Amino acid sequence: MSSKSVVNYDSKSDVLYIVAKKAKEEEYVEIAPGINVELDDKGEVIGVEILNASKIFRPVAKPLYRHIQMA
Repeated sequence: MSSKSVVNYDSKSDVLYIVAKKAKEEEYVEIAPGINVELDDKGEVIGVEILNASKIFRPVAKPLYRHIQMA
């Protein structure tokens, strides 16, 4: 896996997952309602899971899209 993060979105379950590094998940911590940080056996972040992603990102989606179009 490269050093860059990988982003996956599952539209059926409306979950956005950001992979920080490939490792086995040992535990997760809910840092806000519907936002989980997954940790490996050393307590290092391996990913972030965002449930109900479309609802969370709805307020920023249009401004972000406009910004990308102007770039």
